[in-house]
Amino acid sequence: MPELVKMYIRNVVIGFGIAAAFVAVLLWFNVMNLWSLVTASDAGLLAVFLLWFMHGIVFAGVQFAWAVMAMAEKGTGPRRGTPVVDAFQPVKVPAEKPSQAQRQLRTRR
Repeated sequence: MPELVKMYIRNVVIGFGIAAAFVAVLLWFNVMNLWSLVTASDAGLLAVFLLWFMHGIVFAGVQFAWAVMAMAEKGTGPRRGTPVVDAFQPVKVPAEKPSQAQRQLRTRR
């Protein structure tokens, strides 16, 4: 199996594990009375499964993105960004005051 596929599967499993822990913490601390809603409903297990599955998709994507971005090589040379400016020079910009007639024409349009 290619190394990239192995890495993807590993990170998806990690993401779904994190989602399971997250849903367990939500239920344990009874956030928004979730534990009571799940235990009182006949579709409570389905709700917990869907909560875990949807969070698993999100956390797996984030985990894989983090793993891919962590593979980037660290630059050793100087970064080629915007140069730092030592001093700013003021520039005069001519501004004309519009006449009363020009202001009235702009407001009518």
